[in-house]
Amino acid sequence: MSKFLRINMTSGSVNYEEIKEDYLFFGGRGLIAKLMSDEVNPQADPLGPDNKLIICTGLLAGSSAPSAGRLSVGGKSPLTGTIKEANAGGVAGGMLARLGIKAIIIEGRADAGWFILKLSQDKAELIPADRYAGMNNYALVDALKELHGAKTGVISIGAAGERGYRNASVQITDTEGRPCRAAARGGLGAVMGSKKLKAIVLEPGATQPAYADKEKFTAAMRGYTNAIKTHPLSGEALPALGTPVLVNIVNSMGALPTRNFTSGNFEAAEQISGENLAKLQAERGGKLGHPCQSGCVIACSNVYHDADGNYLTAGFEYETIGMNGSNCAISDLDTIAQIDRFCDDLGMDTMETGATIGVCMEAGKIPFGDGPAALGLLQEMADGTELGQLLGQGTKITGAELGVTRIPTVKGQAMAAYDPRALKGTGVTYATCPMGADHTAGNALGNPTVDPTKKDGQVQVSGTLQVGIATFDNLGMCIFSGFASEDPANAAHLVDMMAGLYGGEWSPDRLFGTGVQTILLEKDFNTKAGFTAADDKLPSFCYTEALPPTNSAFDLADDEIAATLQFGG
Repeated sequence: MSKFLRINMTSGSVNYEEIKEDYLFFGGRGLIAKLMSDEVNPQADPLGPDNKLIICTGLLAGSSAPSAGRLSVGGKSPLTGTIKEANAGGVAGGMLARLGIKAIIIEGRADAGWFILKLSQDKAELIPADRYAGMNNYALVDALKELHGAKTGVISIGAAGERGYRNASVQITDTEGRPCRAAARGGLGAVMGSKKLKAIVLEPGATQPAYADKEKFTAAMRGYTNAIKTHPLSGEALPALGTPVLVNIVNSMGALPTRNFTSGNFEAAEQISGENLAKLQAERGGKLGHPCQSGCVIACSNVYHDADGNYLTAGFEYETIGMNGSNCAISDLDTIAQIDRFCDDLGMDTMETGATIGVCMEAGKIPFGDGPAALGLLQEMADGTELGQLLGQGTKITGAELGVTRIPTVKGQAMAAYDPRALKGTGVTYATCPMGADHTAGNALGNPTVDPTKKDGQVQVSGTLQVGIATFDNLGMCIFSGFASEDPANAAHLVDMMAGLYGGEWSPDRLFGTGVQTILLEKDFNTKAGFTAADDKLPSFCYTEALPPTNSAFDLADDEIAATLQFGG
């Protein structure tokens, strides 16, 4: 059976713990919510010793379930002050499962010096790591792999996390060993930095799950895998172009953030589209249809080469393109890819960074559309200048300091590349998600049951999506694999996988009840941290400024928003 691994950075103690019975059916985001609720004072300083950094796998981790190797990273967010889970692909989730570790709980803070946590089968040790201080992720991973072996996986922070930047990410190596998969949102890299933990090195393990009924599990796994592969989104659109396929789609809906959310249409959308990305990479030797983790059956990631045919970045997603492209009026994909690479290396959330650059452009610090100047702002963050340290605190603090009134944040976190005035179901999710504006908590894009510019039905759509996504975050499965679960016959495969792995009676209500329970725990934590219904609001400009070209504003009232997560029928 998998165990918890508890690391006390103050004392240097490293202890394995048996998992208590009441934690057995929590995984990923749900396990973070449970541990945070049980062990962390909601009033704790996010960058103080009383906060905890939790790194864990999902309920199906280590099994042959499709796309079930996601990694969850959580704690109290220094960006929002709320509870936070950030989710990432890469090799770490699967490797932790094969090491027999369900969760790493990192508490306290080292008094002096930096450390690396090295994990091998049945062994964990803290290693002094001052020589790696100040290194960014690409050089750090190269150095760690040279010392510990090419087959190791790495979870790490760059200089942004060391400095406590509130936009700091935790980076995870991909299947080729590059630190390009990010648990990006909420500043959890700064929490890792506050513990003085520079990296976690994972050696290959050999732990296998103990199936209650392997034959039942295998049959259900094959059925759900087939459902993913035959779904038009997870089986066709995403493998072909990846998430950048959304650029032209969202632009045509009038929901593509442009020039700091002043328009939903970008005149140069085609230049930053998935179609153009595919054309460029076919010419340069890059790759589409790349899996972000072992066991992925969707393969929606990519490897991006520059104009000389050299590797530049990987995992180059729609949200990065939208927030650093159209939102900043930058129309050159190579420039946006350089921003992506820079953020992965320094260890920063690309979405928060793009929104921060956008408010700088709004304030007149640099012109809209000036790619080199945008890269110059990133260099300020890398150099740790006075301006760079301000930018590293995120969009809300930067915008307020620069006197900007249109600041696209909710609970302190930047909105992603979907304008909520033209995609109102996602706007409801932004407003009510316990973790701030987070599209991955329930994105209503493409929902056929509602008009995205009308308010009718959006509360119900968002509530249903939020429960479903929280459930898949518990399972440790990619949320894109969730498209297939809309068919009850496919949802039954998920139920049978849980029964086949864990035994006992499982039903759709029990399965999706894990998502409900997760959100209720998160909301309770936030309430104890001081958040109220008054915080469940979009920025004021979303209500007062009509968005071209749909000319829609966000018009759901507070009492309508409040009904989203009541789970009543």
